[in-house]
Amino acid sequence: MTRFADTPTLTGPIAVLEPLSPEHADELGRAAADGELWKLWYTSVPRPEDMATAIEWRLGMQREGAMAPWAIRNAASGDLVGMTTFCNISPENLRVEIGHTWMAQSAHRTGINADAKRLLLGRAFDTLGCNAVYFHTHWHNHQSRAAIERLGAKQDGVLRSYQVFKGVVRDTVTFSILTNEWDAVRHGLDARIERHVG
Repeated sequence: MTRFADTPTLTGPIAVLEPLSPEHADELGRAAADGELWKLWYTSVPRPEDMATAIEWRLGMQREGAMAPWAIRNAASGDLVGMTTFCNISPENLRVEIGHTWMAQSAHRTGINADAKRLLLGRAFDTLGCNAVYFHTHWHNHQSRAAIERLGAKQDGVLRSYQVFKGVVRDTVTFSILTNEWDAVRHGLDARIERHVG
């Protein structure tokens, strides 16, 4: 396992990312039930009853060095509100993808996502020395596409018929942030986080 797959605890003013654990299953199941996001046909959010399996899959990928999975905790309440990962890890090319991210409905628009992404991007660029960080999302997931753009990521293109997802052929939108763009992205995220904290 490379250090790209390590999952140290990352702490911000709004979000705390902690190493994903099987012990998180029950609380993350309750978070997934908040909004029943698995019912959206273009998202991949585990059902509460499937949470333990979803966690074990992520931990198995981590053991292979292919993923770094975290649980997302609301720093103020202490509640677990979702999961996120580094995936498609490529240490030899100094790149990661941030993906497999979901959060409870009540955590949306609270600043938790911005803070979590700030923590992940800081680790990718400042600690791991990445040249690029990628994001992929479903063409029809307009909420996710808008959220990625708000981070400061730029759309690279659309991968047409990229995969079969829930039995439907999916077009995938790909975005990236490059190392020379990180400074501006960081300032933008810090300003957003400050508005929620202040």
